[in-house]
Amino acid sequence: MIVWIILFPLIGAIINGLLFASGFWQKKCGGDEHSEQSISGIVASGAVLLSAILSTYYFVQLLSLEPSQRQIIQELFVWIPSGDFTVSFEFMFDSLSSIMALVITWIGFLIHIYSMGYMHHDKAYAKYFTYLNIFVFFMLILVLGNNFPLMFVGWEGVGLASFLLIGFWYQDTEKASAGRKAFIVNRIGDFGFILGIFLIFYIFDSVNYQEVFGKALDPAFMGAVPAAVITGIGLLLFVGAVGKSAQVPLYVWLPDAMAGPTPVSALIHAATMVTAGAYMMARCNVFYSQSPTAQMVVVSIAAFTAILAASIAITQNDIKKVLAYSTVSQLGYMFMAIGVGAYTAGLFHLVTHAFFKALLFLGAGSVIHAMSDEQDIRKMGGLRKKIPITAITFLIGTLAIAGLPFLSGFFSKDEILAALYDRGYMLHWIVALITVVLTALYMLRVYLLTFEGKSRVPESLKRYIHESPYSMTIPLMVLAVLSILGGYIGVPDFMGKVVGFDHSNLFEHYVSASIYLDSAKEVGHHYFGHWALAGFSVAGAALGIIIAFYLYYIKPSAPDKIANDIKPLYEASYNKWYVDELYDYIFVKPFAYISDQASKFDLGFIDGAVNGVAAVLKDTAHTLQAAQTGVIRSYATLMAIGAAVILTIVILWQGF
Repeated sequence: MIVWIILFPLIGAIINGLLFASGFWQKKCGGDEHSEQSISGIVASGAVLLSAILSTYYFVQLLSLEPSQRQIIQELFVWIPSGDFTVSFEFMFDSLSSIMALVITWIGFLIHIYSMGYMHHDKAYAKYFTYLNIFVFFMLILVLGNNFPLMFVGWEGVGLASFLLIGFWYQDTEKASAGRKAFIVNRIGDFGFILGIFLIFYIFDSVNYQEVFGKALDPAFMGAVPAAVITGIGLLLFVGAVGKSAQVPLYVWLPDAMAGPTPVSALIHAATMVTAGAYMMARCNVFYSQSPTAQMVVVSIAAFTAILAASIAITQNDIKKVLAYSTVSQLGYMFMAIGVGAYTAGLFHLVTHAFFKALLFLGAGSVIHAMSDEQDIRKMGGLRKKIPITAITFLIGTLAIAGLPFLSGFFSKDEILAALYDRGYMLHWIVALITVVLTALYMLRVYLLTFEGKSRVPESLKRYIHESPYSMTIPLMVLAVLSILGGYIGVPDFMGKVVGFDHSNLFEHYVSASIYLDSAKEVGHHYFGHWALAGFSVAGAALGIIIAFYLYYIKPSAPDKIANDIKPLYEASYNKWYVDELYDYIFVKPFAYISDQASKFDLGFIDGAVNGVAAVLKDTAHTLQAAQTGVIRSYATLMAIGAAVILTIVILWQGF
């Protein structure tokens, strides 16, 4: 009964929403605030844990099956019956969706546990956990749904839940605006996504995965479908992914999403919302495998996104903003892999990224918790002695995302770089390699400025610094272990024996059952072998680490001097290349002006016309009111005059 994987978080949200968030517990049951927090946190976390256990159980069941049989489908009822066309409310648990379900539920569970400590002081504690469960519920619908309409329900539900969580502290105008920004920008991408679904239905006369992909694999059927149509489907779906997974030009909502509580940032950036686009495109790999044009567009935008976001992250001082732009950049890697047809490599990086990015965000939350909500890394330094568990786990996450051998990020990132090179995308490979250097540089910068060197903590805060409670540090330690060991499920064949794996890439062997076509044909000549390519990746990470160590530890005065020497470039990076200002000038201000003029038209013409009619009727009523004298003789006279007029008109009319 795979539907229970989805229902458990929904049940948790209903219990928390009706019993605790509504105030029923305190008003009717006489419960206190402390018991409410304890029970609501346990209910929400327990619901996600049950989903995680059930996902694991069915994952083990799939492992025992042959690759071609790794699919469990459960139909609940016919959702949309319309003649010969029907859409069922059904769910599918296969190689691809099972990986996503495991990531969502287990990482989500750790974030729920962490939240119990992080949010304990918040008055809207129960409401927070209600929203968190709703988020997980819709994300599971998205990945387990067996047709495009059901995926779209989850897609939009995740957008709604993200709006509620990003703007959770809506009393703050800036945080409320961030929630609205995320919601609006995602609607732009969603418009392209739903157009892609409509085009799929028009061409394939179905929205069920098995039927659509079955026809897409049929040469006889596809022979009658123009290549431009398949490219159109791929690009429209990609527009949806660009919005949800924060690629250029719709990435601007994600850094602002830091306005929500830090565990929300971890959930959105690591395990759920932003990975939805990568999952959707991997699920629809059959379209991209048959459209080189769509693939080139995807990989080019992804490469530009990766290096653009990295160039912004390198100058930011808000610890969460750095991680936000890091997420945008790492998503670029995932989409580069998907763009060249290396779908399993992209999904592998999705999984490893969930480990180390959740660790980094939760580690940042632990720092913010210790620093009494301070997020500026310029006001930190030397915190390793005060919060050692947070420091050690954050360092592990930093080295993992930098690509240090043999941590999780090394294996997945190396696979993507190798795929770019092997398949002839040389320019994109160079861009990805430069991004490796920048990633190691800005992440080591964050670690060193936060945890090492001389303390720059204001005196008023020093005495309050303390390590986080176990409810926060235990998830950090678990994620640190996953960031170290998580990459070993995808050890490449040529590295297998070196790291003790005699078998092939286990991750690729399992997930490949969900990949219909592999368009990743090797192009060009091999100037470098696999080990040499891995050497380039490691060298790039090492270069970034060395530069960061020199600038921010050995010679900490150097960054300011460099910033002054290249002041225009530094300021452009610090101001995020003025993209938000550009969007404000091109889109926001013109729409605000049009809305203002429309408001004036509405008030002046529309309201004026309505008010004018009312005024005329009012004046007429006042005029006629004078005839109401109350004198019977006047009424009789007027009646006689009226009768005479009517009689005259009738006689004249008959005469004609």
